[in-house]
Amino acid sequence: MRMFRSIDVSGSALTAHRLWMDAISSNLANVNTTRTPEGGPYKRRVPVFAEMLDKTIGGYEDIGGVRVTEIAKDNLPPRLAYQPEHPDADAEGYVAFPNVNVVREMTDMLVASRAYEANLAVADAARSMWSGALEIMRG
Repeated sequence: MRMFRSIDVSGSALTAHRLWMDAISSNLANVNTTRTPEGGPYKRRVPVFAEMLDKTIGGYEDIGGVRVTEIAKDNLPPRLAYQPEHPDADAEGYVAFPNVNVVREMTDMLVASRAYEANLAVADAARSMWSGALEIMRG
């Protein structure tokens, strides 16, 4: 049995939620990017979370918790705006803007921030419990 499992689990969540915040930051920074190296407008990035099971898999023991398996591109269609003077406008005058919705990104940022704070509180509580146990053992 691992003594610090709760700290490991909350640490994995802290990492996952930090990556989510990074993806949100990238999405907000590119809300008006109409041209990318791949061609076309920027596509919203979304982290894909997966549970880390508490069992032995191929000789490796997962700690439990969560991990980000990939940062996927959202396949929603781009937002079209009529701007015939824009350099990236099509023949009909429409510009394809990223599929990033600022309100949704701000909501996701709030959720990710609150989840990060909650997992930080779990790690702090576990640390406090271990400190208390050490004080009792010193007696």
